[in-house]
Amino acid sequence: MSTKIRLQRFGKKGKPFFHVVVADSRSPRDGKFIERLGSYNPNTNPATIEINFDKTLDWVNKGAEPTDTCRAILSYKGVLYKKHLQGGVKKGALTEEQAEAKFAAWLTGKDGQIEGKKENLTKSKEEVKKTALAAEAKKNADRAAALAIKNAPVAEEVVEEEVASEDVAEETPATEEAPATEENKEEQA
Repeated sequence: MSTKIRLQRFGKKGKPFFHVVVADSRSPRDGKFIERLGSYNPNTNPATIEINFDKTLDWVNKGAEPTDTCRAILSYKGVLYKKHLQGGVKKGALTEEQAEAKFAAWLTGKDGQIEGKKENLTKSKEEVKKTALAAEAKKNADRAAALAIKNAPVAEEVVEEEVASEDVAEETPATEEAPATEENKEEQA
């Protein structure tokens, strides 16, 4: 009997959630399985992967073949790298301590990458919020300016009426000045 490590789909339409299981290769996707190894939730960013590391490593060492997606998941969690290091120990290329040190260094690097991605996601969300708030403030300022312009003609009409009354007051003295200037012209001539 050949066994496969594969995903078993759960969740509603458009929101999948998967269990990572070991199953006979002939059984249906969501059918009978031998053992549940963990879960995979692609709806979160980054995807949430919970795997029983020791059970999964044991099944991989026994010869269970992961599907392509499960291979990527197991590689992401370090199960396949651990198997690779154990193979080096069996061949004598590494000691057990060296293998453990390499795996621990790999885990810390991987954790740093995951934390960096989470930080970048939160920073990008904050930047998007800031740009949205700035755009909203600009739009509100434009609306306020448009309202001021719309309301300004009413104020301009009042000002125009005041200016018109001042012009009338200025014109009456101007008519008195006009003959005076004509007299000045006659005197000059």
